[in-house]
Amino acid sequence: MLKILFLHGFSSCGRGNKSKLLQAYFGEAGVIAQNLPYSPIEAIETLEKLILSEKIDLLVGSSLGGFYATYLAEKHRLKAVLLNPSIQPWKTLAPYVGMQKRFCDDEPFLFKKDYLEEMKRLEVSPLKGRYLVLLQSKDELLDYTKAQSLYNMHHVVVEYGGNHRFENIDVYMSMIRKFRTLGTL
Repeated sequence: MLKILFLHGFSSCGRGNKSKLLQAYFGEAGVIAQNLPYSPIEAIETLEKLILSEKIDLLVGSSLGGFYATYLAEKHRLKAVLLNPSIQPWKTLAPYVGMQKRFCDDEPFLFKKDYLEEMKRLEVSPLKGRYLVLLQSKDELLDYTKAQSLYNMHHVVVEYGGNHRFENIDVYMSMIRKFRTLGTL
């Protein structure tokens, strides 16, 4: 059975609204969503093990998870759906170095300055993977036009309005299913 791997964003959790909606649509057994390590290198190692052991055919990444999904899609030539992806998280997350709390359960964690360098080393151009990029213009944390420009050779959908959390992903489930099946729209 082929599976979807959901990659959550910074300070988020694997069992959030987006992963629950994906599991409701594609079946709980068909979607893997877990809490990722805070270290980007450890997160990538964890995700690569899942890709190889679970027969992953689609990555779905939100914000920082979209950045990770791009790295993995390029390395493993996978399809990826990106939701308001972060394209330079070493810059946008720099103000968050220090103690933080996860949104889902208020668990405290230390976001280390070293993690920014780890992220920088994971930067790749989206050339070999296939991408469906879903952006919302009222993202209060990331400038959607930067992701729109970076992924312009792929299928990019800009929804005017919305926010960084991309709360209405359920509207795009059939589009995600079609992209997963065909790799194109």
